[in-house]
Amino acid sequence: MSLVRNQHRNRARRALTAVATVLTAAVIGAADAGAAGAGAAAPQTRQIASSVLGGDYKITLTALRSTQDEYAASVRLQVYTQSGGAWKESDRVTVGDVDGWFWYPLTGSGAVCEFSTASTDPAPLTVSLLITPSIGCSEPTHYEVREGRVFAG
Repeated sequence: MSLVRNQHRNRARRALTAVATVLTAAVIGAADAGAAGAGAAAPQTRQIASSVLGGDYKITLTALRSTQDEYAASVRLQVYTQSGGAWKESDRVTVGDVDGWFWYPLTGSGAVCEFSTASTDPAPLTVSLLITPSIGCSEPTHYEVREGRVFAG
């Protein structure tokens, strides 16, 4: 009986040790993840196109590198209006899907296939970007800028 009791105790100790080890690892992992998130840098960005429409609007396209996938990127279209002698952002939209572009083609030579604007009211805006050199350019996406806001065209 003593031998059976010792075997049960040893199994119970090993099980408790295993549970304690797993819990400790989980707590340390969660702490590390929280520290990494707290100190995470802002995503890498690169302006890939810009246009000023008279004194009314400034429009920029900026590539934002994904924080989840080093090869993926998003594209942000921003509209600025004049306010007190300085450009102030009035609207922004994402061109295509979030992380739906490839960082390297998007930030390389020939990345902007089409970026056309006009100083009319509303201001038409067309964007086409390089998907990859082998695939080529995206279909043009059309927008309109009205009173500093971006609308699907």
